Amino acid sequence: MSESRSISAALSVLIILQLVMLGALYTQVPPHPPAKIPLFAIAPFLAVALATAAAALIVGPVASRTGKALSLLAALMAMLSFGPQKYLDPQFPLIWPAVLTAQIAVIAVFVGVLFRQGQRSA
Repeated sequence: MSESRSISAALSVLIILQLVMLGALYTQVPPHPPAKIPLFAIAPFLAVALATAAAALIVGPVASRTGKALSLLAALMAMLSFGPQKYLDPQFPLIWPAVLTAQIAVIAVFVGVLFRQGQRSA
């Protein structure tokens, strides 16, 4: 599998997980994310995170600097919802599959983009 397809698959994982979170938020099906955090409301943030990941897929996750930047930004934004801080969340026993899967996808995006970057500059 090409590096680009691996990164696309990882971005797709993040999109699906965030869509499920957004659906749980709107329907209030537990466990759902909070409607807002001290910095902002979650739904608009998830919309931006989803749009960024989709844009990375459309542009090509490693096709250009823009694609690489969008891929890395989408992965970083996913960490707000699925980062290591979730290990301390009281709902962690219910959400751990999504948290661990998202973290693996984020690692795949970072390794894929940075490995590809290092390969081209060599």
